Amino acid sequence: MVELSLARDFPPADEAAWKALVAEALKGAPFSALKSKTYDGIAIEPLYPRALEASPIAGRVPGVPWSVMQRIDHPDAKAANAQILDDLNNGASGITLVFQGAIGDHGYALPATGSAISTSLDDVLLDAGVAVDLDLGLQSKDAAGLLATLVKARAIAPKDVNIRFGFNPLGAFALGGSSPLPWNDIAALFTGLVSDLAAQGFAGPFAAADGRVIHAAGGSEAQELAFALATALAYLRAMEQGGIALEDARGLIYFRLAADQDQLLTIAKFRAIRKLWARIEETSDLGARPAFVAAETAWRMMTKRDPHGNIVRGTIGALGAAVGGADAVTVMPFSAALGLPDAFARRIARNTQSILIEEANIHRVADPAAGSGAIEALTDALCAVAWDLFQEVERQGGAARALETGSIQQHVAKVRVARETDIARRKESLVGTSDFPDLAESEVAVLALPRLAPLSTEDRALAPIRLAEPFERLRDRSDLHLAKHGARPKVFLACLGGPADFNARASFAKSLFEAGGIEAVEGNGGNLAKRFKESGARLACLCSSDKVYEREGAEAAKALIEAGARHVYLAGKPGAHQAAFERAGIGSFLHQGCDTLQILSAAYDEI
Repeated sequence: MVELSLARDFPPADEAAWKALVAEALKGAPFSALKSKTYDGIAIEPLYPRALEASPIAGRVPGVPWSVMQRIDHPDAKAANAQILDDLNNGASGITLVFQGAIGDHGYALPATGSAISTSLDDVLLDAGVAVDLDLGLQSKDAAGLLATLVKARAIAPKDVNIRFGFNPLGAFALGGSSPLPWNDIAALFTGLVSDLAAQGFAGPFAAADGRVIHAAGGSEAQELAFALATALAYLRAMEQGGIALEDARGLIYFRLAADQDQLLTIAKFRAIRKLWARIEETSDLGARPAFVAAETAWRMMTKRDPHGNIVRGTIGALGAAVGGADAVTVMPFSAALGLPDAFARRIARNTQSILIEEANIHRVADPAAGSGAIEALTDALCAVAWDLFQEVERQGGAARALETGSIQQHVAKVRVARETDIARRKESLVGTSDFPDLAESEVAVLALPRLAPLSTEDRALAPIRLAEPFERLRDRSDLHLAKHGARPKVFLACLGGPADFNARASFAKSLFEAGGIEAVEGNGGNLAKRFKESGARLACLCSSDKVYEREGAEAAKALIEAGARHVYLAGKPGAHQAAFERAGIGSFLHQGCDTLQILSAAYDEI
């Protein structure tokens, strides 16, 4: 083939030339302003050199697509069966059966009964390669045995099915906050269940080392990796003590991780779990063999408001997991936070992956991120931090003991608080919710089934959260106000000067207030006090440049207060004029990094 090189038509680029252009764009700001840190304290540089010595990480078979999994959590078995057949006939290669109390149970679940399992799997050819993954909770652990009984009742050889049985007692412990028995007793029961299924001829894997419980509770990437690794090692030890050889036991364990909208960290995380597990294999005198790694797009990133934005989030998460080498990927339907998704939302979830496979051909290259300086650096850094956290868990006596003492929960809680603080200050953005909200968004349809509360809701340090919830509660208040008064609460944006003075800050203020459901009404030109009265607003916000504020801000604030404004805001930092502005009646200053949630919550007290 004739070599085609687009690069040869451009002059060579080097780091010095790039930095010169960056310095010009920064306009005097330090180069360090482009750097950031993850919640694990890992520094992310703006530019990395190519990692020339890197090698691909062994994972999914090169050129073979990952399994396109679809969640089945409809509580009605017949309806669940209809969903399964529709999914399998339209692009899905496997199903994840979500049972009550599982990590993936977000208010809807299939009953863990023999009749429900049998009905839901009517006409499903279990011996035709359909992948089945069980997402089990403490209350639904018997579902594995019931499915095994169904396989034999249908005269299917256990070796001919592709079932991941999903036993995860430590994940249930982490989610529920307590364990019904000491770990040694649970480990013996767990090993007995695994041994019995293996003796029947099922190939497994049987034990799920599931990090999603950490991610959904707000934890960091390294914390998720460390917990999954510590859990897998606990299962490996339990099986060895139960008489299963290490060489066999490691093949009976698989991993589940959350795939987030942070694409680079998601790619690095899925690569890191393989490197970390290979280290465990090495220290166990086992030759490295790729573990099975499953992904599900993250619950905590899902939003109720502007839910179509979840399609983008799900796509990014699925892409990150696929590039990171996941063997199976489940995309959360975009309306899942609103209720039980309908057929349209489920189709979008399936098609997201079909496009990545059939059109983008993401699966064609083995470890496509190998050699990328940024991804290799993130992967190595995650491995280092996760390994330290894993060793800390081991020093405490393992995952069960660290859960008993609350050590894992305490570490996750610190990160969750930091993350929630950043959400409140809009340092971590939720497009469509905390940024760029749409107060006129159309209603999205979901199935008419009530969401059930989790089985255990009290004192759960690792209870799942959605990061958008605080802003959604404010939007709910706005909806109630609309229903009661026929209009949403309003804020009047008093724009001073010309468009060049106020446009940027008026857009900022509009996004901020409407993130809390407070409609922004803009006014500029003369007689702003009169326009404020006509707007029907009770709040006012000055929007302009610092120079215009210095000249007109105080008098404009006084005029608005005389016109009836209960609270006057100023979009921007007050600088040296704060005292004068406050004497004029300006009560709050809005700027990047301000506590948006606190400001919006207080605003409702003035409405």
